[in-house]
Amino acid sequence: MSEMVDVAVVGSGHNALVAACYVARAGRSVEVFERDTVIGGAVSTVERFPGHRVDRGSSAHIMIRHTGIIEELELADHGLRYLDCDPWAFAPAPPNSNAPGIVFHRSIDATCRSIEAACGAAEADAYRRFVNVWGPRSTRVMRAFSKPPTGPALVSSFWGLDADGGGIDLSRQFLASGDALLDEFFDDERLKAALAWFGAQSGPPMSEPGTAPMVGFAALMHTIPPGRAVGGSGALTTALASRLESDGGRTSPGDAVTSLRRSGDHWVTRTESGREVRSRSVIAGCHVLTTLDLLERGGFDTDVLARWRRRIRVGPGIGMVVRLATDALPHYPSADTVDGDAAVTNGLQLLVSDRNHLRLAHGSALAGELPPRPAVLGMSFSGLDPTISPPGEHQVTLWSQWQPYRLAGDESWSGLAEREADRIVNEMEALAPGFTDSVRARHVQSPRNLEEEMGLIGGNVMHVEMSLDQMMMWRPIPELSGHRVPGANGLYLTGASTHPGGGVSGASGRSAARIALGDNSRARVRTMFHRRPKT
Repeated sequence: MSEMVDVAVVGSGHNALVAACYVARAGRSVEVFERDTVIGGAVSTVERFPGHRVDRGSSAHIMIRHTGIIEELELADHGLRYLDCDPWAFAPAPPNSNAPGIVFHRSIDATCRSIEAACGAAEADAYRRFVNVWGPRSTRVMRAFSKPPTGPALVSSFWGLDADGGGIDLSRQFLASGDALLDEFFDDERLKAALAWFGAQSGPPMSEPGTAPMVGFAALMHTIPPGRAVGGSGALTTALASRLESDGGRTSPGDAVTSLRRSGDHWVTRTESGREVRSRSVIAGCHVLTTLDLLERGGFDTDVLARWRRRIRVGPGIGMVVRLATDALPHYPSADTVDGDAAVTNGLQLLVSDRNHLRLAHGSALAGELPPRPAVLGMSFSGLDPTISPPGEHQVTLWSQWQPYRLAGDESWSGLAEREADRIVNEMEALAPGFTDSVRARHVQSPRNLEEEMGLIGGNVMHVEMSLDQMMMWRPIPELSGHRVPGANGLYLTGASTHPGGGVSGASGRSAARIALGDNSRARVRTMFHRRPKT
């Protein structure tokens, strides 16, 4: 006999759990199915080395702190606590340079003082203008991200935003490339490279049209900086799971969904253990291509699915990660004259000083080649949160972007991952001499590993490319952009495959839940009306 819940949720990534929490708080019964034995997907933390709590995916949480979701779901009551990354970023000077590094503080004044010392007074003034212009714009972008990607929602999000030159010039600036925006404001290449590398964390190179807002998002870090969840990135999804349980929901880890099938006015979710769970609605938080596979196994139109798959672009792969256990934090000589190592290692360490470094890495990935030099982002949050490492030890994460998923020729990641990890560590060594000697253990996540462990198809942590044609009302394709699936009444999409895309925001989960609850309420009203006895 089939089991029954109001809503079945596929996957336990943070967006799926956010959706489940809003559904449960509305009084609906909900169950979350997860193939992995670890809840949280790419927002989870495990013990990789003895005594070290190491993130599997994301580490710094930026967008969710701007959405209000943490407060709406009262996650602090379920153990979630954030520490501000302040400074939120540091760009060390190139090797053999006597220049100081650039420190990005939460305080705009402190940031401008650092930029003046490193790049000159004119660049500091330009940065202040940049923040004044793009701070309000980025606030509106976050407002748009927090709503479904409909025309009225987008218009209301940006309505009244003034710009020199009027609305036409404003739209031009939003559609510009990140590089064009940086060239418009700044002259110093080091400063432009640091901001380009921050913007590129969304995936696309800053040479692509529509990437200007990704660079402009840096201005919002002076309002609320990136946050580090105490205990690791997985503290967020642990709090969400606790919130869900307190409202009567449940999670079922280690039981993968094998098919989704529409049967009459219900969905049947079949799992690997043989369970068949009937529900009025399903919210799929896994990769959109995985969802389409589940629908195909449930008898959905294969021709329609094939057309959708062909138009969804995953891309060549975004990057790889090296997780390190060390006995010291990185020491940057170019930090000695600014705020000292303890401060600059609290946030994102932008280990790129020239945009050509980024361009060559991205171009190589498109050709299936390894980058001439890895483009590396460093994070060492054990200095900020000592709970994630044993006493006297530290933890450093090195993210190398635009490492291709598919390698040209006969190369494979199984034979290259460790050697490429050496090159990534050497990028840190060049800017923080002596770092290599501090490494005690490491765990390497190649693009293939990211796919195998967390279902990130193609090794893309954003699910599908975050290029202009796959954002907003086009993400992942127009037919699937409204969190609904045409021809699959009661099936809703959430996760990085949907608006607003990758990164830790939770906004997609909240939007999907609200749409599902709204549709369900309207359906119940219609049912009551049609069944009302005649008088």
